[in-house]
Amino acid sequence: MTSDNRYPVFDGHNDVLFDMYYPESGGGRTFFERSERGHIDLPRAIEGGFGGGFFAVYVPNDPEGRKIPEYQPVYREDGYEAPMVPELEMAYAQSTALSIAGVLFRIERESGGRLKVVRTADELAECLRDGTIAAVFHIEGADPLDTNLNALYVLYEAGLRSVGIVWSRPNAFGHGVPFRFPSSPDTGPGLTDAGKALVRECNSLGIMLDLAHLSERGFWDVAGITDAPLVVTHTAAHALCPSTRNITDKQIDAVGESDGMIGVNFNVRDLRADGRPEPDTPIEEIVRHLDYIAGRIGIDRVGLGSDFDGATVSSHIGDVSGLRKVVAALQEHGYDDAALRKITHENWVRVLRATWKG
Repeated sequence: MTSDNRYPVFDGHNDVLFDMYYPESGGGRTFFERSERGHIDLPRAIEGGFGGGFFAVYVPNDPEGRKIPEYQPVYREDGYEAPMVPELEMAYAQSTALSIAGVLFRIERESGGRLKVVRTADELAECLRDGTIAAVFHIEGADPLDTNLNALYVLYEAGLRSVGIVWSRPNAFGHGVPFRFPSSPDTGPGLTDAGKALVRECNSLGIMLDLAHLSERGFWDVAGITDAPLVVTHTAAHALCPSTRNITDKQIDAVGESDGMIGVNFNVRDLRADGRPEPDTPIEEIVRHLDYIAGRIGIDRVGLGSDFDGATVSSHIGDVSGLRKVVAALQEHGYDDAALRKITHENWVRVLRATWKG
């Protein structure tokens, strides 16, 4: 498989900041040195043609960043289920989020211009042209935000340009889906009044709203309020893999009607028809989901949303250095030059240009 630099991949989601912040997860690795741990570092990013993406600030349930056994999925013959994790205390969520966000800005400062935290679509497009890694400051789960939304304004001034309303737990703004297969994503309540206010304020500021992890009722609440395109940064087609984390045909169609964007997740248990966390999963599973979504809403509204450093990724990809293999698989499947440009980066630039202010 071969690919080239015409197709820098702007990626819908990664959790590398989590790995950089928590020693138990990242093993003390740094962003600037090649490692065999995790999925993203600078040398592997360059090798894979990684043009940048949404760098998530995710606050874990455990202050040490450890996986809590009682909340891990239990696998059965016909699927799996994990208990819903409890809501976080805002003081812990806020202080931790600031610390993890600091990792992103430290990487930017120490990168010597090789990575830039972008705040406008023009900055993003320029980075993709000149080979600078473009990082979007994103929070995965609005747990660090107060319901008066004062912190939202502070974080916006610091560079925040994307907010995931929930992770897979409840917070003051809405309800995330539990990890469950097979299951509908209609697993609980939608947005709270504070969540509806958050949608309106993000619209006003020009902050993108990410509907990944959100309950189906919450998705429809956002769709009924927002004046921006609907975006789900890392998900897949529920019709092909009935995981709670995936979105239904009706939701996919709503994203299309809003001229929004869906990033196809690399997490194998959200791709495989059997929902199993099997690393030996062909790259063609990604192509299958991308085909399905593009077939419903068009090639202009689909891209990649890997979930690197936060998911079990196919061993045939390995890590960010394997992105060229994904692009090559799409080429071999018949996607032409114009389609590949859209899938790898142009669609993300378009939807962010339509969402961000200034």
